[in-house]
Amino acid sequence: MSSSTQQITEDVLLLSFPWRPFGIDFKRNVTVLRLSDDRLVIHSTAPFTTNDIEDIRRFGEPSWLVEATPMHDTFAKKGRPAFPNLPYLAPDGFNKAIPTEPLDPPPSEWKGEIDVLKIDEDKTREHLFFHRRSRTLVVADLFFSFPEDTRGWPRFFARHVMRLPRLFGISLFFRLLMMGDREAFGRSMQAMLEWDFDRLIVGHWKTIETDAKRVVQEAVAEYCGDER
Repeated sequence: MSSSTQQITEDVLLLSFPWRPFGIDFKRNVTVLRLSDDRLVIHSTAPFTTNDIEDIRRFGEPSWLVEATPMHDTFAKKGRPAFPNLPYLAPDGFNKAIPTEPLDPPPSEWKGEIDVLKIDEDKTREHLFFHRRSRTLVVADLFFSFPEDTRGWPRFFARHVMRLPRLFGISLFFRLLMMGDREAFGRSMQAMLEWDFDRLIVGHWKTIETDAKRVVQEAVAEYCGDER
């Protein structure tokens, strides 16, 4: 499974891998966040190749492997052996067949550089990451972001099944999981929007390079409006 690698900023590296459920390549994004001392937080797992591992090691010192939601265990068994000696952090409820350490609370070494916010509800258990120096928000499944030129079956699926008319937003699947937890979800979104981010990296597909906070605010407002 081949990947593509892109350096987003001086301290953020993005690796994208094919992932094809429903006959659609949703992509699996792995975001590598560098701390000021060159240690790396590897956000999400994938079937890393030797070249992928070399790219990551050239970027800095791999120090933590992280899953932000229990639903992101698709490549855990394949990805873990690439970095077998790193602490593997994950939320409660992650795949019990793969030993992990708690993500909450986050490591003290991240203080002042990476903030972590758990969405305040019980079903998704997703954790949001904010890399302060690059002003980058990193999510797993909270937002999906398809390219504007998406066509055919993928476009139909995104717009009419996932209910993303503008190809960006909170998918129907996530909304169904959130039912009954709207107030808690709203509090979490308010806390997220207090972060000073300008860029958004999603778990699947397209990065929002600039003005991401406005785009996110609109998506959250649309969700809250739909639920009232």
